[in-house]
Amino acid sequence: MLYAFIGPAHAQAPKSNFAEVNGVRIHYLSAGKGDPVILLHGYTESSHMWLPLIAQLSKDHLVIAPDLRGFGQSGLPQGPYTKSVMAQDVHALAVSLGIKSAKVVGHDIGLMVAYAYAAQYPQEVNKIVLMDAFLPGVGNWKDVWLLRDLWHFHFYGETPLALVKGRERTYFEHFWNDFAADKTKSLSEADRKFYTAEYAQPGHMRAGFEVFRAFSQDAEDFAQYMKTPLTMPMLVLGGEKASGEFLIQQARLVDTKVEGVVIKNSGHWLMEEATAEVVPKLVQFLKDPK
Repeated sequence: MLYAFIGPAHAQAPKSNFAEVNGVRIHYLSAGKGDPVILLHGYTESSHMWLPLIAQLSKDHLVIAPDLRGFGQSGLPQGPYTKSVMAQDVHALAVSLGIKSAKVVGHDIGLMVAYAYAAQYPQEVNKIVLMDAFLPGVGNWKDVWLLRDLWHFHFYGETPLALVKGRERTYFEHFWNDFAADKTKSLSEADRKFYTAEYAQPGHMRAGFEVFRAFSQDAEDFAQYMKTPLTMPMLVLGGEKASGEFLIQQARLVDTKVEGVVIKNSGHWLMEEATAEVVPKLVQFLKDPK
């Protein structure tokens, strides 16, 4: 599992909660007290991915880690699965918890939701972190969207659903192995079993596919958002063997205060492949008053 890094600090597990917001039942983990931090997971994972970071951040922050609509233990609406609407879910959750401003962190699909959150509610975001993926509609985004090796961006509908039914683990191994710099340092066997069981639940694979189907609308939304650049500090982490400098270049088109870091010898799964480097970077950035 992910827990080896965190040791005794993880003795008190985060609390599991549910809230009805924006017409969706959202599951979320919560821990700690202090300035709020919202953690947004990506595809093939859920709020579970953030456990090592929650253990560290909750010493000084109130940490909220939701399962996005259609993922984990959250509800499965028919749609939409645009990142703007998913961000509205998260914002409604924050409002319901009395959170007036927060620092927002997102990995993979979660970084798209984090950007949509900051773009829609810029006065309510103090800092933002984008971790390894890309921003639809920003700069040369189609260079990524149309890559042959990223065929899964266009893999949705009834036939793909039928093909992966009962084979969720096989499908996800492509992500966990091929997008890692070293598959032996990617997700643990325990985590692979955990996520496979989550996504094998009825309706979950369909919801995941709808997240990709929405990329065209996301691109239109983000192209509008970027006309008003963000001004809060933004940390961008890209795996050397994954998005690397590409995401950093995109980020500089949407925010005026970008710090970009390429994580050496890491692929897409930054929290798993480079836990000992990434977690301290995140903690320091989020604690720094600047």
